[in-house]
Amino acid sequence: MQSKATTISEYLKELPPDRCAALSGLRALIHRVVPNTVETMQYGLPAFGDLCALASQKNYMALYVCESDLVKAHLAQLGKVSCGKGCIRFKRLTDLNLSTVESLLREIAKLRKAGIGPSCRT
Repeated sequence: MQSKATTISEYLKELPPDRCAALSGLRALIHRVVPNTVETMQYGLPAFGDLCALASQKNYMALYVCESDLVKAHLAQLGKVSCGKGCIRFKRLTDLNLSTVESLLREIAKLRKAGIGPSCRT
């Protein structure tokens, strides 16, 4: 079910405490990597400009980055995750290697700064 929240803070308050903490941690990491990113709700999901989006799904949480080539390049270091096309799914924040996520986000930020948009919006 898609969230009706109008802000990321509202979205996080709807979640169970463990998921709220996990996605809040990722939110903080995103802001450390790209301090000026603009938060919005898009399609019922927390979004951070054209950098990425987060979600709490029924059986997992997800970080959507829409850069499948970069996800593939980092896959071995990402941790205990499953990946789709530009999507990183995890059950617990401890399943993610956060330093690898930080590197991935930095690479995506460089692409956006160079004017290269999300590969999922072709």
